[in-house]
Amino acid sequence: MARLLIADDEADIREVVREYAEISGYEIDEADDGMKAVEMVQNQHYDCVILDVMMPHLDGFSACRRIKEIQDVPIIILSARTEEYDKLFGFELGVDDYVVKPFSPKELMARVRVVLDRRKPKEKKILQYGGLHIDIAGRSVSVDGRQVSLTPKEIDLLICLASHPDVAFSRQQLLSDVWDTEYYGDDRTVDSHVKMLRAHLGPYRNKIVTVRGMGYKFES
Repeated sequence: MARLLIADDEADIREVVREYAEISGYEIDEADDGMKAVEMVQNQHYDCVILDVMMPHLDGFSACRRIKEIQDVPIIILSARTEEYDKLFGFELGVDDYVVKPFSPKELMARVRVVLDRRKPKEKKILQYGGLHIDIAGRSVSVDGRQVSLTPKEIDLLICLASHPDVAFSRQQLLSDVWDTEYYGDDRTVDSHVKMLRAHLGPYRNKIVTVRGMGYKFES
């Protein structure tokens, strides 16, 4: 889940942004001035920072400059200023988007999604580990040149694990990511699918490693 920081000295605006961000599935923190926003970025990773320009102690542009020195996090500027100069100045500082007040919260969340998608690493369409060949787009798997027949969920499970090599997934994470967030299964569902998937992978069955007390990972 992406974490956002909204920095604005107007509590009403922070409340509205928080409400729509949480509806959109984001976690959100708040700061009521630019200096506090900089301090929070120093102590917490954020996937996107939303900064108002006119704030006490430190304005949004100055906060943006300092934040960029700490980490390369996407920044969206909120401002009542509509002059082209202000927008160009913001983009020269490295902001990812500039939203003029008053704004639509729904549009702001749409812009957040675009910014986050832009920063996502491009997904590989084909994964290959030795003789194990996983075609993500074509949803097919072959072992040493031989096509293997997998169920849709087995393919989803393999793609989920193999797309994040050496990352341990809990069983609950896999239930959420591979099935869906509303699936009310239990750990045995994941275990049984892993067992069947390993059987199909033959000499590469040991690529799916059991993480004791937690779940599974795909070993690169």
